[in-house]
Amino acid sequence: MIKNMARGLAALSLVLTPLAVPATAQAATSAPARAEVLALADAMELVQIADESRAGYQRDSFKHWNTGLDKTDGCNTRAEVLLDEASEAPAVATGCKLSGGVWLSYYDGQEVADPAKLDIDHMVPLAEAWDSGASAWTPTRREAYANDQDAATSLVAVTARSNRAKADRDPAEWMPPLPDVHCRYIGEWTATKLRWGLTADQAEADALKVYAEACETTVVHYTPVP
Repeated sequence: MIKNMARGLAALSLVLTPLAVPATAQAATSAPARAEVLALADAMELVQIADESRAGYQRDSFKHWNTGLDKTDGCNTRAEVLLDEASEAPAVATGCKLSGGVWLSYYDGQEVADPAKLDIDHMVPLAEAWDSGASAWTPTRREAYANDQDAATSLVAVTARSNRAKADRDPAEWMPPLPDVHCRYIGEWTATKLRWGLTADQAEADALKVYAEACETTVVHYTPVP
């Protein structure tokens, strides 16, 4: 079963290179991505500003949910995230059917005891990702984005109500109803944008900076995806 700590670790990959490949090329391909730790204000400065376009967007351009991190457990990405984020583990029946369990939806502070009442939210929604650069990605990269469990901030189990209130809106248009989690939210939003090399439009960047004024101690952790 997936361990909770796995989703908080950076994705490290080792590339086996034939001996005939020059040493410099081998070093370039085998070096893992480096985890970055920055103050929120500094991290925001790294997010490039660009206009957004929704042209051509279809939700099924991002294949989800796939078989998850553990290809042998019979659970898809959604179920694996629920298992990882449960404060009290649910029962798992044949076909990875979950029952019972307890979760805390951090957007609205609600405790949930029925997995059917939870959504798995993409921190940066699929449509927003498309607008911000994912329209130019390959289908394989979009699938990786939609099922990203290698960063603890990419996917989050929250109440269906809060997820649907958020929809595809960025922080200029929606923030979690609990003010106490705003710093966490914009930190995780920024981390996801930097992890995947996504841009922000000017209104989004301006909103993030306004919220960040009250978040001087917030630290952003992310590992760039090659």
